[in-house]
Amino acid sequence: MSRVYNFSAGPSMLPKWVLETAAKQMVEYENSGQSVMEMSHRSSEFKQIIEDCEQRMRRVMNIPDNYKVLFLQGGASLQFTMIPMNLLKNGHADVINTGQWSKKAIKELNKIGKADVLASSEDKTFSYIPNLDDLTYHEDADYVYICENNTIYGTKYKQLPKTNGVPLVSDMSSCILSEPVDVTKYGLIFAGAQKNMGPAGLTVVIIRDDLIGHAKENTPSMLDYKIMADNDSMFNTPPTYAIYICGLMLQWIEEEIGGLDAMKRRNDAKAKLLYDYLDTSEMFHNPVNPSDRSIMNVTFVTGNEALDAKFIKEAKAAGLINVKGHRSVGGMRASIYNAMELEGVDKLVTFMKAFEVENQ
Repeated sequence: MSRVYNFSAGPSMLPKWVLETAAKQMVEYENSGQSVMEMSHRSSEFKQIIEDCEQRMRRVMNIPDNYKVLFLQGGASLQFTMIPMNLLKNGHADVINTGQWSKKAIKELNKIGKADVLASSEDKTFSYIPNLDDLTYHEDADYVYICENNTIYGTKYKQLPKTNGVPLVSDMSSCILSEPVDVTKYGLIFAGAQKNMGPAGLTVVIIRDDLIGHAKENTPSMLDYKIMADNDSMFNTPPTYAIYICGLMLQWIEEEIGGLDAMKRRNDAKAKLLYDYLDTSEMFHNPVNPSDRSIMNVTFVTGNEALDAKFIKEAKAAGLINVKGHRSVGGMRASIYNAMELEGVDKLVTFMKAFEVENQ
């Protein structure tokens, strides 16, 4: 069976180059006599793997020296708890609510301190990003929190909140490594790996030095950024194989694609192909405010649930899998992360055109 085009929101498809490289090294990594899966995380071989992964990430994202890169576990969802445990001093943070993931972050933040929700797009089913120019931030807020790209609703911040010196915290799980980012505009960036950085099981945190070391006294050791930073992400056994694959993903971006500028051009081209069709289609509709559209997650509907179900079923039969929308909103969603080739999006659009003609 030939490989399918996987439009899953995560875990997502991986580049063929990464899979083939990992396959060649599965039984024996270089001349170590063992697989990466079998390595002690304290071994010199793995020490080199994790150090190489961090250095590649620093180069690819241009991460300044005054930021730590942490390789953690627990998924991005654990960061909803870990962030307030480590960053709250005055007991509250400003949050912009743009969907389910920011709502979950608000819920966890309120267990430890207080979330001041400055704006929300829930009134229109999170189909837009609130106007940031209208917001008034609290000067004594410990941080301002956003979910930068929303996988479920297909929205993306095109500008960042002007926080007047308050640290900006961003959940970049579904947009990290998709385009260049000015890391200096953030106090903390976090992302689950399973969309653009590798398989599930790894979470990357990029945190400015001055935000480390303020955890509450009763913070468990595993949830303390300082302990993780002081131990170079190896306070306990880290997700070794996921870190190895993350390193390959970064190598692919750096050497095969040509860096994040080239990656953005590639991602823009894929998104434009799909959105251009949706904007002319009489059957399919994208519900997102055009200026807030994500280039990673493209949502669309027909307006007819039975027709949506038929489309999803026939798309799967055609080798276009996981196009079903999130259960909370229905419809369809094409997640076109870094590993998705333009050819895959072209095949999806071609299928959609044929489906529209056949089902008018």
